[in-house]
Amino acid sequence: MRPTIARVALPVPLDKQFDYQIPSHLFPIIGGRVSVPFGRQTLVGIVTAMVNESEFGLDKLKPIKQVLDNQPVWSEQLYSLLLWCSQFYQYPLGDTLFNAMPSALRKGKAADFATLVEWQLTPQGRDQLMQGFGRAVKQAKVMQMLESGAVPHQRFVDEEIASTTLKTLAEKGWIESVEKKPIIRDWRRDVEADVNKPKLNAEQVVAIASVNSGEGFACYLLEGVTGSGKTEVYLNLIKPVLEQGKQALVLVPEIGLTPQTINRFRKRFNVPVEVIHSGLNDTERLNAWLSARDNASGIVIGTRSALLTPFANLGIIIVDEEHDSSYKQQDSLRYHARDVAVMRANKERIPIILGSATPALETLHNALTGKYHHLTLSARAGSATPTTNKVLDVKGLYLESGLSAPLIAEMRRHLKSGNQVMLFLNRRGFSPALMCHECGWIAECKRCDAYYTYHQNSNEIRCHHCGSQQPIIHQCQGCGSTHLVTVGVGTEQLEKQLAELFPEYKTIRIDRDSTRRKGSLESALSAIRNGEYQILIGTQMLAKGHHFPDVTLVALLDVDGSLYSSDFRASERLAQLFIQVAGRAGRASKPGEVVLQTHHPEHSLLQALLTKSYRHFAETALQERKLAQLPPYSFLTLFKAEANQSQPVEEFLRQVRHTLEAHPLFDDCCQVLGPTPAPLAKRAGKYRWQLLLQTQSRPTMQKLLASAKPAIQILPNAKKVRWSLDIEPQDLS
Repeated sequence: MRPTIARVALPVPLDKQFDYQIPSHLFPIIGGRVSVPFGRQTLVGIVTAMVNESEFGLDKLKPIKQVLDNQPVWSEQLYSLLLWCSQFYQYPLGDTLFNAMPSALRKGKAADFATLVEWQLTPQGRDQLMQGFGRAVKQAKVMQMLESGAVPHQRFVDEEIASTTLKTLAEKGWIESVEKKPIIRDWRRDVEADVNKPKLNAEQVVAIASVNSGEGFACYLLEGVTGSGKTEVYLNLIKPVLEQGKQALVLVPEIGLTPQTINRFRKRFNVPVEVIHSGLNDTERLNAWLSARDNASGIVIGTRSALLTPFANLGIIIVDEEHDSSYKQQDSLRYHARDVAVMRANKERIPIILGSATPALETLHNALTGKYHHLTLSARAGSATPTTNKVLDVKGLYLESGLSAPLIAEMRRHLKSGNQVMLFLNRRGFSPALMCHECGWIAECKRCDAYYTYHQNSNEIRCHHCGSQQPIIHQCQGCGSTHLVTVGVGTEQLEKQLAELFPEYKTIRIDRDSTRRKGSLESALSAIRNGEYQILIGTQMLAKGHHFPDVTLVALLDVDGSLYSSDFRASERLAQLFIQVAGRAGRASKPGEVVLQTHHPEHSLLQALLTKSYRHFAETALQERKLAQLPPYSFLTLFKAEANQSQPVEEFLRQVRHTLEAHPLFDDCCQVLGPTPAPLAKRAGKYRWQLLLQTQSRPTMQKLLASAKPAIQILPNAKKVRWSLDIEPQDLS
């Protein structure tokens, strides 16, 4: 008997699915998209089941409007993973499924390769190239870009060339547009390009052989010191996978790491390499997604969202810099890409490699207890030597925009030798605060419990929490004085100071402000590698994964705040950051030096990092966590709530606490902490509170939350506040 009712998951924040009548002329499929009426609007949903019975009469059900797919959006294994994500992260199924789709599919567009517009020269255009373009600089740039062949329209958008320029050239008959669909080719022959491959050392050979000797699912932690050749191991592991006609997924934490990685993979393999990250437009993202699904691409490199891409025949997953907090989604579906990647590899029955110089304590714990296979690379690849680390006590020293005299002298020595110097300061802007010198008033964001950051380049003050900004204030709002001074140092101020101290050397600043334009980061990194700049200033963007052979001195300017943070993960993050930043020095044949400026040189964490290894720090930290029963020895769930007033938020979380403590599954192994105001108690005009649930096992946490959530949803204050659940949070702010 033909089913008459389709159960549909919709992108609405409700833990339920909705029943719709199947008209006789439509044939939906389970896992495919349909267009359905929902209230006054029409939504795209996913069919999760087809049945003949509903709690409502058939005559009361609205009919499906349109069937959008003739095949499921995801494979059985990937659909099963998404169901698991919805249950584990306690997030509505409809919203979970829609998080895993390109936005073009969410809007109901066909799951077919989108047509891409390309521009090319006409015969008249080629003739015009010989004659020049006078003062029409933009037109000349377009024509020169097209000289060597057709160029996609998006490339001109990236280069900030206006559509009017292209239109003018087309009207002159010099260029023309053509529409093209991506060409799918069979890439499964001669997968490796003929390139000079580095010679592998013994540890790399052992690591590759260990993974290749296994069958089915296995999780490997590849712990290798910075510069030890982890990427070369990845490349060697991917080769046999591609030769079997299977695909590879490589996850990187941030878009900034992709240019270097992509180039290396494209040079090494004769297979299509797709890139998936937040910088793609809808068409590019859909085409990349379909390329992986239809076996048109051999390798997909991407940030955390690439993990949920469907593959025709996935053979291996690699998670680079697995410790990085960027892998944790901070809103909507709050999943951790590393953990979900392990679950995906398990469901696909394939190996997964987690690579890092500074593994997360949870990952290291799994390796040390035998849950993961542990592979180590203890020596730097090639002729690179370990860095020499030293601490610089700045107590009582005069600091020029955060720089001490001994550090300036050290910089001068390295620069005179023809090398590059990198300064790490994890604070954007010119100054983190603007203060009145007369009365001490500080410019504070009206919507957040935070100070405005002064940005001199744009002459404005900005809140880095809610994004509000306004022109620079010239008068104190407390006493009326015009004597306002900057407090603290940001990357802009450091850049200005270095231009005065070292006018003979060129300085480049790399942070979120200076790399906003698409393609600007890639060109900056290329300029650094070409030796155009001698002094590099960077935030965390510059700390990870980049290879700068001429950088011989790395200095960390202001990390003391992390030594006394209330977040139990702060010491782990500082240790990882120190090792990662230090790893930028001495990566080629030149010896590297790392200098840490601090007011607390005697601090045990700094001493452990300077004189011992990350492993020593990690094992000590794991012992401390065990005594305190903190992750990975317990499991946390963070309840967050916010509203325009503080009282209903606090009351709601008190009700949540009582609901949890009164639950039959709540026992001596469970603990509730709070409610307490969030570390940033007010953000974007909302008052924020939080509550922490701690359990001794994951199954207990899952059962308790799944059972208590329906009761929490009907609490008196549940609709008066905005609340969310963060399973195994990485950030307690």
